[in-house]
This record gives sequence, structure tokens and C-alpha cells, in this order.
Amino acid sequence: MIDTIDGTPSEERFYLVPLSERGPAPPRVVASYGFWLFLLSDIIIFSALFAAYAVLSTHTDGGPGGAQLFNPAHVLIETSCLLVSSFTCGVMMISIDRRSARSTYCWALLTALLGAAFLWFELTEFRDMVLLGAGPSRSAFLSAFFALVGTHGLHVTLGIAWLIAMMAQVATLGFRPMVMNRLLCFSLFWHALDIVWIGVFTIVYLGVHR
Repeated sequence: MIDTIDGTPSEERFYLVPLSERGPAPPRVVASYGFWLFLLSDIIIFSALFAAYAVLSTHTDGGPGGAQLFNPAHVLIETSCLLVSSFTCGVMMISIDRRSARSTYCWALLTALLGAAFLWFELTEFRDMVLLGAGPSRSAFLSAFFALVGTHGLHVTLGIAWLIAMMAQVATLGFRPMVMNRLLCFSLFWHALDIVWIGVFTIVYLGVHR
């Protein structure tokens, strides 16, 4: 028998209550909302770095520019590694929703390896540029380039370390709600890095050929 007040079933009364008065939001929603705020603050940092690069990209001080330094094939492979890692991260989240530990570990490993490959290509590019005498102190253009791309690389490094720590938590704690919320935040972080890199690829690397 359905409980009623003033002839209105309790189930119907629940939906008549405004959303803001139905109680606190689930922890998963609160965690994702709070982390989006963090990501927005991170986007502001990258926006400032993009703006600095846009202003200084032509200030080479007589030194080499992007057209002389960037290797398109190298950058394409580097970009492919990071974009594919976004796909493997998404499949990892599907495995997490299904509570499949073995599948989660496999896709997490692929995501970390692709991220590490991306970093290897990036560090190789930095090394080659420094050996050619095109380090960050050579010109304003190179200072802005190393600051922008290096900051993104630092975020990828931290993301890989975070993923390793989360897999350790899955192994020890299992798929608890707390762990699931943290993995959701990691997924948002990793996909945000891919979006930022698309901006870097378009503005920095493709921009030199316009």
C-alpha cells in the first residue's frame, strides 16, 4: 500500500520537490564537479602560455624558427600516441564500470605506455633542439615554446604517476566508491590533456606552415 498525504502518493510527492531540496548530490557528482573547477584553473594557465606563445612566436632573434626545427613526422607519431591513449583510457573506464580488474589493468598499462612513448618523443625533440643550440634561452620564441610544451609534458608525467597510484589502489582496495571517484577524476584529467595537446599541435606545429 502506498503511503499518502493529502491523497498524494509519496512517490509523486518526491518528484514535486525542487531538485535543490531533495538532499545532497551523490559523491560521484560532487567529485566530478569539483574536479572540473580544478581543470578550469589549469586551462587558465595553458591559456596564458598559449597567449605568450602567440605573441612571441615570431621573435626568433635571428635564430631558427619552428619551420627549421620541427619534424612533422616526429610530431605526428607523438600526437598519435597521445590521442590513442585517450581511447585506451576510455576503454579502461568501461572496464572499471564493469568491475573487471584484469581488463582495467591491461587498458591502464596501455594508457601509461602510450603516455610514456609520447614523453619519450617530446624529450627527444627537446634534446635535439638543445644540441642544435636552440635551447629555451636562445630566443623569446624558444622560451615560449619550451614553457608551453614543457608544461604540458609535466602534466602528462604527473598523469602517468597518478594512474600508477590508482592501479595500486585498485589492487589493494578494489572498486570502492572512493576509488571509482578518483579514477573518474583521472579520466577527466587525461582527456583534458589531449584537448590541450590538440591546441598545441594546431597552433605550434601546424601554425609554422601557414
